[in-house]
Amino acid sequence: MDRFWLATLSLFLLSLSTGCGQSKNDHYQGYVEGEYQQIAAPLAGQLETLSVRRGMRVAAGDPLFILEHVLESAGVAEAEQGVARATSQLTDLTKGKRPSELKALESHLAQAEAAQVLAQKEFDRLEKLVREQSVSQEAHDRAASELVRTAALVDELTANLETAKLGARIDVLETARVEVRAAGERLLQARWKQDQKSRTAPQSGLVFDTYYTPGEFVPAGYPVLSLLSPGQIKIRFFVPETVVGTLQVGHHLTFTFDGAGKNYDATITYISPQAEYTPPVIYSREARSKLVFMLEARPDPAVALDLHPGQPVDVRLEPRS
Repeated sequence: MDRFWLATLSLFLLSLSTGCGQSKNDHYQGYVEGEYQQIAAPLAGQLETLSVRRGMRVAAGDPLFILEHVLESAGVAEAEQGVARATSQLTDLTKGKRPSELKALESHLAQAEAAQVLAQKEFDRLEKLVREQSVSQEAHDRAASELVRTAALVDELTANLETAKLGARIDVLETARVEVRAAGERLLQARWKQDQKSRTAPQSGLVFDTYYTPGEFVPAGYPVLSLLSPGQIKIRFFVPETVVGTLQVGHHLTFTFDGAGKNYDATITYISPQAEYTPPVIYSREARSKLVFMLEARPDPAVALDLHPGQPVDVRLEPRS
């Protein structure tokens, strides 16, 4: 493209040196330039599927290529299982004991309550007898001790049953929630790695070239293909130093090319701040007419893909309104 640019510039300077008429000063030579998107994957791998070919037009979202992703898919499956395990554990911790376990605790509590009732009756009986001096004080004390023991056991089993009906402790639950979040993050990372093994078209355009074939190994970051979208096609042309000062970004122009049969619209999007010339250049009044400036204009996206990078065009500047 640099050689074409130099050739176009040389032809333009030649037209200046041959005394092009003033009435033609609004017509200039140029060419089509394309800015290509290099489509690559950030991860390395063998090219498994290439869904496009050179010269094929694609729409935004169309699949372009897929690299082998066995390890990445396995990583996603493992991460999904991790999320399921962590979620199940958290759910289990928020529940109480199983019905069978609660039933066993209730049975133990009933036995303890029955023992407490018996201990209370025995204590009451011996307390009456000890006042009548029919039993020893030692027997009375043993009955009192048994009553205290059975009452304490009832309190303990009651507390255990109430706890069993609750979930896990707050700190244990929070730890489980943290693990669920961590498992979710690991799943996101695994899916991201899997997604990086395939690429879709970021926008509509033309597949300009492909660099690998299925089965070849593609290093990380190396482009598999290049894409030329309508918004990245522009017209590049040159105007003399005496004209560039009258132009500004947004200026309207028309252009045509061989076989077009009509003119197309474009808008100036860039004006080079540097002059181009063929040496030697002496900055005299006579030599200044040989200076030219490079400009770029964007055509309508509807016709952009009908243009070909390197294609010569004729540009006509519209008068300023």
